[in-house]
Amino acid sequence: MSLGKRATAEFFGTFWLVFGGCGSAVLSAAFPNLGIGFLGVALAFGLTVLTMAYAIGHISGCHLNPAVSVGLFVGKRFPGKDLPAYIIAQCIGGVCGAGALWVVATGKPGFELGGFASNGYGAHSPGQYSLGACFTAEVLLTFFFLMVILGATDARAPQGFAGVPIGLCLTLIHLIGIPVTNLSVNPARSLGPAVYVGGWAIEQLWLFWLAPILGAAIAGIVYPAVATDSR
Repeated sequence: MSLGKRATAEFFGTFWLVFGGCGSAVLSAAFPNLGIGFLGVALAFGLTVLTMAYAIGHISGCHLNPAVSVGLFVGKRFPGKDLPAYIIAQCIGGVCGAGALWVVATGKPGFELGGFASNGYGAHSPGQYSLGACFTAEVLLTFFFLMVILGATDARAPQGFAGVPIGLCLTLIHLIGIPVTNLSVNPARSLGPAVYVGGWAIEQLWLFWLAPILGAAIAGIVYPAVATDSR
């Protein structure tokens, strides 16, 4: 499959992740009669990855996340020459997904943009968690997300089911991380809403690039060291 087609698949997949996951928070969780809450939003993010794993996994690998691409590269599962195309496609997909969500959300009378599902720390953390706590959470949760991805896609793992544990893992880490940072573990997911919120969301965006990429890179080193039989 050509790089162009794989990058296009990553664009659509990341669009779906941001539109579906952030959309559940902006449109459904905020609607008083539905009340899907944290659990509903966490499930929505997990379902976006699960559905796309089977829609585009055979095309692009279904990364949908610059940190995942970096982690797979560090783990020697993805060629470095393809990183720029993947990351650019994911970022554009995230911004366009958030843009489509903005068009839908602003169609409701009295809509207020607010945080628009942006990620934040300190005063902009849902639970008012400190910078240090938010950074630690994003590194750890991305690390374990990549450990699950690397393990589920290992050639020795049961074949054809990787999307299930990966989607469930993303659901789990959202249940942990939404109160802390609104959960990112994905620079493209953070970039999309931040572009429309501007101000503080852009100023704090650095954390949601640095921490996920760091956590993913550590997993890319740790998993092969643990999983390789050196006997």
